[in-house]
Amino acid sequence: MATIDNQSVKGSKINAVLFDLDGTLLDTAPDMTNALNLLLEEEGKIALPHKLCRDFVSHGSVAMVTLGFGEPNAKNSKDMAEFERRRLRFLDIYEKNLCVDTKLFIGMGETLLFLEEHHIHWGIVTNKPEFLTIPLLEELNLMDRACSVVSGDTIKERKPDPAPLYLAANECACLATECLYVGDAERDIEAGNRANMKTLLASYGYIDATQSPIEWGANGIVEYPEEILEWI
Repeated sequence: MATIDNQSVKGSKINAVLFDLDGTLLDTAPDMTNALNLLLEEEGKIALPHKLCRDFVSHGSVAMVTLGFGEPNAKNSKDMAEFERRRLRFLDIYEKNLCVDTKLFIGMGETLLFLEEHHIHWGIVTNKPEFLTIPLLEELNLMDRACSVVSGDTIKERKPDPAPLYLAANECACLATECLYVGDAERDIEAGNRANMKTLLASYGYIDATQSPIEWGANGIVEYPEEILEWI
């Protein structure tokens, strides 16, 4: 495990572990990539390799459609309308193929069981919209196990705003300072830090080579889900 600031965590009482969804709790890249490639196929374009698409999954539908079709011209209303049409079509395809190859990251199942066996709450705070988040968790039999699930449209604020994390802490009956937040994007770490939670960067997630996660200010970096338990 790569440690950044373990001293800030030692002695802390962690009563809840909160996870980002895509790239942290679940490996959703295969199904999101397949959805993009089906859209590209519909429009007569060449499919993109999964390795390339993986780095963009945590950034949602806008990033995925931009990857496939390029960035729209914000000054051109027709271009923006076409981009939005493609984005909505991407979401439609993805919704219909939500849980074909998606699964927990290796080691995450055992991590969740450990938390449950030791009566430590766990929950999810994601920017993924609720109409995708809830069915996906239900398909994987995780919805009833989570103490809290806060989606990107549960409240008006989204990460990096700390408000969704405060809500999750409240639903887990914990103070924010008693929570550990794990994510794979800069906005995850920013939100967790702003909420005064301990933060871990999931380096096994969707982080591309152009990013500098060491600069994001997480308390630590974990290379595997099981390493999260070392911070509790």
